[in-house]
Amino acid sequence: MENLKKAYIAGGCFWGMEDLFRVLPGVKDTEVGYLGGQNENPTYQDHPGHAEGLEITYDPQVITYKELLDYFYRVHDPTTVDRQGNDRGASYRSALFIQNEEEEQTAKEVIDIVDASKRWPGTVVTTLEPFTKFWTAEGYHQDYLVKNPNGYTCHFERFGTFL
Repeated sequence: MENLKKAYIAGGCFWGMEDLFRVLPGVKDTEVGYLGGQNENPTYQDHPGHAEGLEITYDPQVITYKELLDYFYRVHDPTTVDRQGNDRGASYRSALFIQNEEEEQTAKEVIDIVDASKRWPGTVVTTLEPFTKFWTAEGYHQDYLVKNPNGYTCHFERFGTFL
């Protein structure tokens, strides 16, 4: 029996993040949705303060939380506030939604590693926010780039591992 875990991240448009994370070894499932906002039952048209985020179900025996974060910092620019590519606003912020102290310590450690690498032009501005609830986005957003292979994304692998 697998002992699966979940991680909650946001790094710009959820389509591009999902498309990259879905194929990582050890990732069992991905869902796009909304995290950290001001209203219950957010929708694409009404999600004040929510980030477009990703729920990642993973097998920690195959990929660790630290390795997920390493990849996270390789596929989006964590040095821009509320922006990825053409997308602007708080919905597109770089954020980790922390579930426990272990995740928080790992997140801080990885941020220090990323900053020390000097690969990005600035310092990491990723917010560490407490996880409260994940609201699954509308069905047409799920697996969007699988359904629309020529759809917009600003996410891609920019570097090799930081670890």
